[in-house]
Amino acid sequence: MPKRLLSGVVVSSNSNKTIVVQVTRRVKHKLYKKIIKRAKKYHAHDENNNYKKGDTVTIQETKPISKLKTWVALETNLEGSK
Repeated sequence: MPKRLLSGVVVSSNSNKTIVVQVTRRVKHKLYKKIIKRAKKYHAHDENNNYKKGDTVTIQETKPISKLKTWVALETNLEGSK
């Protein structure tokens, strides 16, 4: 089974080896049929503390690392975020 990939913005990097990524998606409202934005925050593992607040990052689903962390930050976006 392929692992899910999501892209979002780092909103917090205060914890050691952990970042909080806010992923925004666009959905159509059921009644009014207008496109609205919905956001969700994911805790992701950042082994080398590479990412800072405001960086755009891609995260990949993985086995549970802790109670909240089931995502890991991919190293591929590191060059584009600086």
